[in-house]
Amino acid sequence: MNFRPGTRDEPEINLIPFIDILLVVLIFLMLTTTYSRYTQLQVSLPVADAQAQRTTPKEVIVSVSSDGRYAINQALLDGSSVESLTRALEEATQDTRDMVIIISADAAATHQSVINVMDAARRAGLVQITFATQQSGSAPSRGKS
Repeated sequence: MNFRPGTRDEPEINLIPFIDILLVVLIFLMLTTTYSRYTQLQVSLPVADAQAQRTTPKEVIVSVSSDGRYAINQALLDGSSVESLTRALEEATQDTRDMVIIISADAAATHQSVINVMDAARRAGLVQITFATQQSGSAPSRGKS
């Protein structure tokens, strides 16, 4: 028997597998956690009252063709400038500023043609603008902007 006082090796704890397992668990928890806060903005949504009835405002339909011609309530305009559009919108609304402008533009119409209508409506003091759209194979509908 060997009873010599020898040096004993201190037992070491290997931390590398422990850290690997902790990282895997951390990644798993990060991927499976759902967060209850979806937005940072506090928005107060309006409440609809089914009993209250509103009178619908009058509508002015501005049509824009693919070649840049305009028609207001199906009456073709002579000019295509913003000034002529503004004058025609002022005549069509007859100093009533609560009218809704419905822009019914051709799918091939240029963006500038639609912007001209919006600029003319702003110059005429009309701020309620809606775009007419249609779903494939159905009649045109209106979407608020």
